[in-house]
Amino acid sequence: MNGIGAIHPQLKALNLFQALPCDARGQYLPPFAPPAPQPAPPTHGQDPAAWAPFASRLEFDFADYHFVQLQTSEGKLCKALDLWAASVMPYGGTAPWKDAAELYAVIDSIQAGDMPWSTYEMRYTGELPAGTPPKWMTQTYEVCARNLRDVLHHQLESAGFKDCIDMVPYQQFNHDRHRVWSNLMSADWAWKQADLISADPTTHGCAFVPIVAGSDKTTVSVATGHQEYHPVYASPGNLTGPARRTHGNGVLPVAFLAIPKTSKRHRRTPAFQRFCRQMYHASLALIYEPLKAYMTRPDIVRCPDGHLRRVIYGIGPYIADYPEQVWLATIVQNWCPKCDAMPANLDAENARLRSRTKTEALITCFDPGILWDDYCIRADIVPFTNEFPRADIHELLSPDLLHQVIKGTFKDHLVSWVNEYLLLEHGEKRANEIIQDIDRRISAVPEFPGLRRFPDGRDFHQWTGDDSKALMKIYLGAVAGYLPSDMVKSLSSFMDFCYRVRRNTISTLDLTAINDALARFHHYRVVFICHGVRDDISLPRQHALIHYTCSIRLFGSPNGLCSSITESKHIKAVKEPWRRSSRFNALKQMLVTISRLDKIAALKSLFTARGMLSGTMSWYTAQVLAGEQPQIASVAAAAAAHDEDNDDGTVHGPKFLSVTELAPTPQRGYPKYLEALATHIHQPQFPLLFRRFLYEELHGPPDDDAPPIPIDSCPIFASRITVYHSAVARFYAPSDLGGAGGMYRERIRSNPNWHGYARRDTVLVNVGAAVMDGFIVGRVHLFFSFTFAGRVFECALVNWLIPIGDAPDPDTGMWVVELEHHRGAPTLEIIPVGAIARGCHLVGVYGRGPLPEEFHFSDSLDAFKTFFVNRYADHHMHEFLE
Repeated sequence: MNGIGAIHPQLKALNLFQALPCDARGQYLPPFAPPAPQPAPPTHGQDPAAWAPFASRLEFDFADYHFVQLQTSEGKLCKALDLWAASVMPYGGTAPWKDAAELYAVIDSIQAGDMPWSTYEMRYTGELPAGTPPKWMTQTYEVCARNLRDVLHHQLESAGFKDCIDMVPYQQFNHDRHRVWSNLMSADWAWKQADLISADPTTHGCAFVPIVAGSDKTTVSVATGHQEYHPVYASPGNLTGPARRTHGNGVLPVAFLAIPKTSKRHRRTPAFQRFCRQMYHASLALIYEPLKAYMTRPDIVRCPDGHLRRVIYGIGPYIADYPEQVWLATIVQNWCPKCDAMPANLDAENARLRSRTKTEALITCFDPGILWDDYCIRADIVPFTNEFPRADIHELLSPDLLHQVIKGTFKDHLVSWVNEYLLLEHGEKRANEIIQDIDRRISAVPEFPGLRRFPDGRDFHQWTGDDSKALMKIYLGAVAGYLPSDMVKSLSSFMDFCYRVRRNTISTLDLTAINDALARFHHYRVVFICHGVRDDISLPRQHALIHYTCSIRLFGSPNGLCSSITESKHIKAVKEPWRRSSRFNALKQMLVTISRLDKIAALKSLFTARGMLSGTMSWYTAQVLAGEQPQIASVAAAAAAHDEDNDDGTVHGPKFLSVTELAPTPQRGYPKYLEALATHIHQPQFPLLFRRFLYEELHGPPDDDAPPIPIDSCPIFASRITVYHSAVARFYAPSDLGGAGGMYRERIRSNPNWHGYARRDTVLVNVGAAVMDGFIVGRVHLFFSFTFAGRVFECALVNWLIPIGDAPDPDTGMWVVELEHHRGAPTLEIIPVGAIARGCHLVGVYGRGPLPEEFHFSDSLDAFKTFFVNRYADHHMHEFLE
């Protein structure tokens, strides 16, 4: 926990600062007792038992490389094994497997990660109509599912989660004593569940394990008739949000639901629609059934720290898009699953939250017709949650950042409305010209780590969630100048809302800012009605934004409960296994592939934890043949070996606010001495700046009103200078996808020939300025280092870009900067690399003039007089420049 934390009082009263460890019978262990010893792993090296069921590291690496990484087909795998056999035959050796079938049998025999699939049959049991009934009434449907208890045991015992799991609810406060919501266990819902569990003497003191689940249909092939699958995923709610978003087995597929099909004639009949929904809820109840008994009495589970603990399960937040939320809440389309607001005016202030108790009371009082028309309740469907204790589906529906905010409000609504406004305002011909110029602006933004390039603007046919997220980062600056002030303000206020709710930690002050941003958005979005784009704005996905602050208090940051988590799992759990199948009765083949992938992943995790996968295969073999014990590679050393071409990535290790250092590899071909280097980089003022910088580093900066330091007073430097083409900033950015501890790495470049053009990145420099949170933008023209008086200096030569005015632009909410000049020339200064907080992204202030068709993005930082400091380049930047 960051800042100040408070453990649940019932747990604190029992001295349960963590859920107390127990033995296999559920008896609590004495304080500070170590975990029960596990069977010692076999000694690695040449001991074949260490690699069981494989005989060596070579066999395991071969299986992992071909089955997981390359996804080699069975035929090509047989060919690879044949080549292996031929290569060792002259030495009397043989390949370990004759064909792919033998290798598959070994993979199937892996015990780690063994979570088998079962198939359950369902069918319509209602009254059949006279004559020939529709096929869907007589057809048998299959639901494939794993035992959810086995899946949770596998996830909870993973040692990789040791530092990113909370076994008890807690309340978190920052240093200003403001409440902070982050992970699910830091929020009010988990706290309330602990109250209910603690009230029962039989479960008093148990750890609470909520199950975060999500489901979403996905299409694997349009060409073969929209082949669809409906996977269900599960995750222990005790995991932190970042762990759920990034860790391999933090979210696993637990079921594939049946998707009933019928003819167009029967598709819209009430009987078929009722059957589909009833089977959907029956299937979900079936998935949760293995946990039902352990929702009221303890289960014994091994936790990531090696201890056994008594746990009580509960149905936790459910991740779903709006159509699936309608099914889950058993309501009518176009109504809200969280409150009873009328579809014609969803954002009305008098709407009240739904609840299981309220719905059950209404069903007992009114007939189905009134429930449908006046309360949008389907009385013919019972939510699956009603079969389980402490579960209310209306409360458990989590915010959906992807479909409600990113793809919904931004892509489907605002971007479309902007284009419609341009058509209404300017006519088709002129509007198309403007839209094409907006696309050129989007393609013209400078490069930036983690920022996707759009070489053709946003001219792509099928939008993914990642497309929408990437476009959000640069869209506002591209349309500014072509839209009325209120329309730009509606976009900027929505963007502010979006970035705030996507933070990994959200304080009470943030909740106030979120509500303010949403209120501004509601105020300014009326501009689309005023210009005839919309008649009204009563849309379920936009309406859902009203419930975000309440949901944050209940479940913590929506970042850890977003459907982008489940959608990203579709690739490994559905799409890739489907492509590896024969396409005929593909699901059973897909389940076999998923099981094998999970087993190899679990075994690889064990081998990695034992230090058995250090180094390359050839290095490892050489160590073993020499009779040496292969050493465990340091995680830090492995993390430091970054590819020079990577602009961004994860950083493993402890978290810290920010540090910037020169890249480890210096550049050749540069003069080594001051005057010659100045000539080479075409900066005649460089020697003067260098000597004054050195004076200030040795003696401290002069007072603001002091005259310039005479050059004769500055040190003379005659040693060598080393030039670098990049520096690396590392900083704590938990809301972005980083490494362990939420750390993120960003490469800042100053390269005269980066893929054929000069790339001079811009940075935020901490100078303690009175505006822009104390930062000023610098454009880096040179990274270099030198040694003087026994000290090593790492430096950057920068041009300054200073803010225009003392506040951000009122329309976009972004600071505007311009190149600073002194006596008609851009201001140059040498600064310590350590003063650079991180890189920053600038977007030209385009105005209303069109860009040339052949404009290249590498010219952007030289072509414009003023620039927006793009606070939407990533989440960390948005928090950095409040």
